Amino acid sequence: MSNIVIILLFTLIVICIALTIKLYFMKKSVKEIEAGLKDILKSDTNNLITISSSEKNIKKLATSLNIELKTIRKQKLQYENGNQELKKLVTNISHDLRTPLTAIKGYIDLIEKDKLSKNQEKYLNIIQKKTDELTELTEQLFDFSKTIDSDIKISKEKCNINEILEEVLASYYVIFKEKGIEPQISMCSENVYKKLNKASIIRIFENILSNISKYCVNNFKVELKDDGTIIFANKVKDGLLDATTVQKIFDRYFTVENAKKSTGIGLSIAKELVELNDGSISANFTKDTLIIEIKFATGTVLDGKF
Repeated sequence: MSNIVIILLFTLIVICIALTIKLYFMKKSVKEIEAGLKDILKSDTNNLITISSSEKNIKKLATSLNIELKTIRKQKLQYENGNQELKKLVTNISHDLRTPLTAIKGYIDLIEKDKLSKNQEKYLNIIQKKTDELTELTEQLFDFSKTIDSDIKISKEKCNINEILEEVLASYYVIFKEKGIEPQISMCSENVYKKLNKASIIRIFENILSNISKYCVNNFKVELKDDGTIIFANKVKDGLLDATTVQKIFDRYFTVENAKKSTGIGLSIAKELVELNDGSISANFTKDTLIIEIKFATGTVLDGKF
């Protein structure tokens, strides 16, 4: 009886040792899979996950992950190729539109030199207005084509946010005055500096103010905080937005259904440019007021040096 017990104990010890060794190698393989997956996702290589274990289920897991990695790479390649094709198409369209628009503007200038009746002047003004809108859309299309590529690199420099915002607001003074809009501007007392791409920051502010000039009711507010946060707030026409649709205003192809002049491009470009500058842009809608808030991740310096 004692011999049987000894044999059983010896057998159990052997089984425990074998299970311990198997568990060790399984844990090692799981760590290999985790490390391999992190390295592949981080370095964006074409490597696959490899493991040292011969355990059936672990090998099956690694094989399944490799299949998914191959699928993801294929989809990414299709996306990048499609993005490049879209960029090329949009660029070509914008260039193709510029030529006839230039000709149309030339003929409009010639017609304006002739004596026209009141009705003819009225119709010519409408044509001029629509041509200007189409020209603006063409420029937005061109800008949009340049921001489609998420891997685009931009140069950055020390920018005075106060100064840039004031200059862009001043450039819209005539437009706001014609529409009876008076901005309520609130700037922090000290200058705010951030390391950004100045040209794209100007374009961001221009696109937002352009949107405000089209859909603003009465006045709007602009606020620049000490931390560099910029807030634009304006009341919009009844029925244009609600708490749900406001979350889509930065989508590439979103348009406000009731707004005939809406292109769905300007704010999308603003979002792309904000993100290229390592920032974030958000929108909220409350009490008939659209609130757009912009924040940049780069450090803020008040009247100082980086």
